[in-house]
Amino acid sequence: MPIFQKPSLKLATSKKREMPEGLWQKCPDCGEVIHNLELVQNLKVCPKCDHHFTLSATERMENLIDAGTFTEFDPDMLSVDILSFKGVAAYGDRLKSYQEKTGLKDAVQTGFGMLDSKPVAIAAMDFSFLAATMGSVVGEKITRLIERGTHDRRPVIIVSASGGARMYEGMLSLMQMAKTSGALARHAKAGLPYISVLTHPTTAGVMASFASLGDLILAEPKCMIGFAGPRVIKETTHQDLPPGFQTAEFLQDHGLIDLIVHRKQLRATLISLLNYLRPATYVVDNTGERRI
Repeated sequence: MPIFQKPSLKLATSKKREMPEGLWQKCPDCGEVIHNLELVQNLKVCPKCDHHFTLSATERMENLIDAGTFTEFDPDMLSVDILSFKGVAAYGDRLKSYQEKTGLKDAVQTGFGMLDSKPVAIAAMDFSFLAATMGSVVGEKITRLIERGTHDRRPVIIVSASGGARMYEGMLSLMQMAKTSGALARHAKAGLPYISVLTHPTTAGVMASFASLGDLILAEPKCMIGFAGPRVIKETTHQDLPPGFQTAEFLQDHGLIDLIVHRKQLRATLISLLNYLRPATYVVDNTGERRI
């Protein structure tokens, strides 16, 4: 029997290296691993393949509106579980969970701000809140924004991203399609411009209402846009869909979208377009003539 026992050695290679979470993201398009700091500095666009990651509503406002000029409307407006929707999880519990996770009360931010020192009314939807579905609060906030923009004679910009109408609110969610569209009709009657910006994904009830009613419709590259999903359409029509169906590029080729704009050029593009679309301001001089 040996006097000394051979010690068991643990090889250093067997140690599992732990990497802090939240520092890196993998691009779903090309597989590139990107540090979060680099991604934020690049407006959350993959530096290798140009894939556009999802932005929050707050990030949209920061990227588009002049610093320190944004005034938010109705930030504390809350949805009501009028149907007492249960399902897998109660609607009220889902709302509380997403409110804690995102810091938002619902899936859209609205308000007035300045874009290149010019006044605009702007809304941005946040897909991280219940897939930015449109319920009574989302529809009401967007409608109020449009009405305030009409009253104040401001152009309206809406940055959309949505899974459609919010099923937890039933008919109340579908009513928002008509309500937002009606407000935009009055805005257009006043001779004021509306620019719709579509991002990934913009679908269903949102796409079938205010998102498709812009005087100009812009979209980010490769984003998914449509009413029903490709699988639903294929099962309904029993036909093979064309390559690239429901992408921004396909829809631009077929006339639905006016312009595909890279995220880095979106602010400059909006400024240029509003300079063209902004209604002329007339002043009456001493002779009674109107001049710009």
